[in-house]
Amino acid sequence: MSQFEYPRPQLQRDAWQCLNGSWDFTFDDERRYRHPGDDIVWDRRIAVPYAPESRASGIGDQGFHTVCWYRCIFTLETRGARTMLHFGAVDYRAQVWVNGVLVAEHEGGHTPFHADVTDALLAGEEQTLVLRAEDDPSDLAKPRGKQDWQLEPHSIWYPRTTGIWQTVWLEPLPSTYIASLRWTPMFDNFEIGCEVLAAGAVQARMLVEVRLLHNGVLLAADRYLLVGQEANRKIVLSDPGIDDSRNDLLWSPERPTLLDAELRLYCDDQLVDSVRSYTALRSVAINRDRFMLNGRPYPLRLVLDQGYWPDTLMSAPSDDALRRDVELAKEMGFNGVRKHQKVEDPRYLYWADKLGLLVWGEMPSAYAFSARSMTRLVKEWTEVIERDYSHPCVIVWVPFNESWGVPNLTSTQAHRNAVEALYHLTRMLDATRPVIGNDGWEASATDILGIHDYDGDPEKLQARYAVTDQVRTLFDQRRPGGRILTLDGFPHRGQPIVLTEFGGIAYDPNAPEGHTWGYSRAGDAASYLDRYRALLKVVNETIMFSGFCYTQFADTFQETNGLLNADRSPKVPLEQISAATRNVPR
Repeated sequence: MSQFEYPRPQLQRDAWQCLNGSWDFTFDDERRYRHPGDDIVWDRRIAVPYAPESRASGIGDQGFHTVCWYRCIFTLETRGARTMLHFGAVDYRAQVWVNGVLVAEHEGGHTPFHADVTDALLAGEEQTLVLRAEDDPSDLAKPRGKQDWQLEPHSIWYPRTTGIWQTVWLEPLPSTYIASLRWTPMFDNFEIGCEVLAAGAVQARMLVEVRLLHNGVLLAADRYLLVGQEANRKIVLSDPGIDDSRNDLLWSPERPTLLDAELRLYCDDQLVDSVRSYTALRSVAINRDRFMLNGRPYPLRLVLDQGYWPDTLMSAPSDDALRRDVELAKEMGFNGVRKHQKVEDPRYLYWADKLGLLVWGEMPSAYAFSARSMTRLVKEWTEVIERDYSHPCVIVWVPFNESWGVPNLTSTQAHRNAVEALYHLTRMLDATRPVIGNDGWEASATDILGIHDYDGDPEKLQARYAVTDQVRTLFDQRRPGGRILTLDGFPHRGQPIVLTEFGGIAYDPNAPEGHTWGYSRAGDAASYLDRYRALLKVVNETIMFSGFCYTQFADTFQETNGLLNADRSPKVPLEQISAATRNVPR
């Protein structure tokens, strides 16, 4: 398998050109340059798509830099009627020129953007792409997640990411093409919703053919007339009616059944475009105090995953590394991950879809509240939901975490309004998934009550969540982490309760004293495993909980509270971690 695979797994074409590799690069701290035509001094080379702060980039400069420039001189491998230039993610504000022509501007460090560069291409073979990235390291009013605003990473924050950090690629297109595709599983009626949007020289009498297959067996083949530029239809599958047969088609972590999809766009029976995709039939819902998967209560066993690597930071070292992270989560006994403060590469979601791993999608936080910061967050969060909507592995949306960016929820109405607005916006954009308005504490509008509690004493943890009048006492009197769990006016209405952060046991025998961070510490591997077993036994056996999320998947810089070392090697045998996670006898 190559280092970089097709970057948009749910809308694939045969022809594409990866532009990752060695590019010209320079920092522009004095903001001397405004246009590629300026006399830019290209004094470095960088390995795209790795951020200049990373060692893998070949630069490894983690200082404060507000502006940097990139240049790539490339040759088109294939020319289509149109040529689209794609960026997976550029942090934070990007301007893009092709052969001196401004073709794109985008704000938001975690979401993709593209530009039709056809009219900017030269007749000859050689083309020049220039990108300017602006990313103020001290700006706390932009969605930044775990990127530290201090020069040296401290506490639970990590090195910054500037500029390009996901794949850059070209795509030759016909004059009329399928621009977007959206799948909605409808479990109750055994249906799949399919929304197709065409772009380019769209004409009357255009139609799209959709074929769904399972293991090569045709399930459906239909043609839909485009009205305007789109077709929006429900594909009804044959429902066998009993669980044994239904399960052959349903997606779950235990049986991650994917349905292959082929789409062809026609104009007057002439084929003009074709793409490959996939979808799945599954449902996620809330029923009283339980999380439901495919109509049945489903206990959540999640692990918090920061999505960082030592040499490449937020960028994955390779597609194999993304696949291996999914495999490791499953091998440790978890059925899902909470991607924390990061919008993960679509290739990770592809492997979670294919191998069977639930994913909670979470918005990277801004930390300073203002109308501008909320406007930025809303724009980028909307793009996140649009990008990841069709992935069956994504089961929950989390716009806020631990009141970050809205620190005065108990006293400031505007902060409460922000959480409630994002909750309802998310439910409007995606009515098929539960939403946690603010995870951890101080909940208002929410479908699941997520609690963060890092008490390292299993007996105290058990006592706190096993009181006689469990729910009333918990929400009225007890304050895990010193924070109230629900805001006034938003009493617990019977929603599922999930312990969405706990544990955080630090263990790294090779780290110098005082150079690591964790919520509690273990001195050796045996005590580390014993403490993990004790905590997991409590949370597995606490009837109040519909699930849990352990902190965390892997060590991340100074945070040494991972089950794995930063290089993904296990601290104790994986089979022992798995047994403890699932609370089965040794």
